[in-house]
Amino acid sequence: MKILAVSDVHSDRAFMQKMAEKGAREKVDLVILAGDIFTADNWTEGLVQPFVDKGLEVAALPGNHEGMAHINFMVEKYGAKNLHGYAIIKGEVGIFGCGYADIGHHQLTEEEFLETLQRAHEQVKHARKKVMVTHVQPSNSILGLHHPQWGSSGVRKAVEEFQPDLHICGHIHETHGIEDMIGRTRCINVGKSGKVIEI
Repeated sequence: MKILAVSDVHSDRAFMQKMAEKGAREKVDLVILAGDIFTADNWTEGLVQPFVDKGLEVAALPGNHEGMAHINFMVEKYGAKNLHGYAIIKGEVGIFGCGYADIGHHQLTEEEFLETLQRAHEQVKHARKKVMVTHVQPSNSILGLHHPQWGSSGVRKAVEEFQPDLHICGHIHETHGIEDMIGRTRCINVGKSGKVIEI
């Protein structure tokens, strides 16, 4: 399975057009939008349409700059899949997620991050391969520059508990495109780099 994952686009339509072209060229099976696709005061249309025009399936969750209204808009208008507290299965791969962050309009506690991921994971627990998607990065990781206040301990616990094959996140712009390993899990801050990942 081939995934194109991006986050922290902040309403950049030109970038999303390039990503749609990249997804079509790479023949990806799924596009994952890992939060902060919009900005809170800018409901830019045309951010998802380029993927639809290329016949690409989209799954998304909210970051700290948008809420469920943005995600519901994407679901209703473009047929995107909501990953916040939900999961999808594509072949042998189960994909589950939790959006939002520890700052912004819709903050979650560490317990809420973990509980949401546990609930979503239940739907894919028997999948042969697993992908966990969050907006915020795990704590105690290079993805948060090992800054003591950056990252989520709830997300970190979920990675350690479920040991997904892949963890996709965003949020911290300074580490876009950087990877880390937590146990056997490959963790990637996909950011505004447009990572194509095979699993």
